[in-house]
Amino acid sequence: MATACLQFCVGGADAFFLIRLSSQIGQRLSHKADDGVQFQHDLVDSLSTGHEFDSVSPLHRKGVSMDMARNSLSAFTVSVAIFFTLANSVLADGVIRDGVGAISGGRGGTNLGFADNGAIILDNPGALVNICGNGWAELGADALFTDLTYTDPDNPRVDASDNPFPMGQLSLIRKMPSGNVAFGLGAFSVAGFSPKYTLNGPFPLLGPQTYKSVGAMMRVLPSVSLALTSRWSVGATLGVAISHTELEGPYFTQLATPFQGTPTFLDLQGTGAGLSWSVGTQYKLTEMTTFGMLFQGETQIDADGSARLTIPGLGTSRFDMDLETQWPSTLGIGIAHRLCPCTVVAADVLWTRWSGAKYGYNMFLSNASNPAFTALLGPRFPERFPMEWDDSVAVRLGFQRRFCSGSVFRTGYVYHPNPIPNATLTPWIQAIVEHTVSVGYGWKKGKYLIDVGYQYMFGPDEYVGPSGFIGGDFDNSRTTAGAHWLLTSVSRRF
Repeated sequence: MATACLQFCVGGADAFFLIRLSSQIGQRLSHKADDGVQFQHDLVDSLSTGHEFDSVSPLHRKGVSMDMARNSLSAFTVSVAIFFTLANSVLADGVIRDGVGAISGGRGGTNLGFADNGAIILDNPGALVNICGNGWAELGADALFTDLTYTDPDNPRVDASDNPFPMGQLSLIRKMPSGNVAFGLGAFSVAGFSPKYTLNGPFPLLGPQTYKSVGAMMRVLPSVSLALTSRWSVGATLGVAISHTELEGPYFTQLATPFQGTPTFLDLQGTGAGLSWSVGTQYKLTEMTTFGMLFQGETQIDADGSARLTIPGLGTSRFDMDLETQWPSTLGIGIAHRLCPCTVVAADVLWTRWSGAKYGYNMFLSNASNPAFTALLGPRFPERFPMEWDDSVAVRLGFQRRFCSGSVFRTGYVYHPNPIPNATLTPWIQAIVEHTVSVGYGWKKGKYLIDVGYQYMFGPDEYVGPSGFIGGDFDNSRTTAGAHWLLTSVSRRF
């Protein structure tokens, strides 16, 4: 494992061009220990002196011939072709982020073939044991700025309120002295949305009304990684996912009960937790090319909260609320390939099973504060917020290059088709962006690594004819969506 770490320091920490064909996949490179040490020393000397680094002779000293490099490039090309074949049959990434943190986010979210940042706990726990040195600590803070609009016959092009949505992450990785086992602990904000509109309400809920929603999910993940051979490592996480949901606005009851279609004003909040687990692996195909795979299990969350329901003519009542939510399972595969010690290319594809997780939110209202609601609705009133999302596959591409000064430049692109069918598209959840472009930069300050990144997300307008929501509130509407991410992180290698 020490030899594997040395080569990763040279190739992985120095640069990457990754193409991400899935959710979580990693990179692991290994050499003979004495040659790897010499190679690393040569690179460190070049970076400290500013002299050009000879990337050819060290490879020949390790017996890596040009034929081997060409063969590894061929293996990478075939793998990429396979991944893009898979990508042609896919849909979208919904509200899940295109990469967590400035390092991964700056290169298009590609992280399955890397072991150079703390987010590998989330993206591929099989990479932990491949981290360079004895460990890694990282703290990140990100901010989401949205550019959302909504239009319908009663509301000519209304802009959503511009409220920055903060998110963050914290990670710690530690390798055992043997170098064959590593442990990690991380907390990651992996999904979120927060639109707010003032719109003219539908009949009979007329006049300016607030349409507001908040959704956020964080995973807290203890993790472990094990090197099975000099080429193959595996890892797993077992932790907790915490989800928070808010919804406010005019609402017609949707579930097929005797009260279906009843006009109401709804205001609810719910928070809950569920089991989160994943397994990942990395395998070195050649000296230059690494394959990775990850599976993230579906997370079931039973949230507790409260709701306030107003029915014109009946009054207002507060309720206790049970809310059933799910976050989808994900399967990812990927390839990372070193073009030279300072540049790497890669590809990841991520399949997300939205159809099983976002079919709808089931809620149950009980303990009404107004006895009139108990008499009318019963002691426990069920309701379902329809979603019926489609499965998706995201393709992530990235580029990373390290310069002789030690600074790092990153850029990337993500494609993830819209998973929300027009029938259930509303101003509450407008996750319809399909493209993301990103750029990032990193440098060293003393013992610390500082990284910044930016992502711009955009997609085509979506038009709704007859809405699938009962009540006609969203019939003949149009939605536009864009977003900007500002990403920052500070990390230190031990």
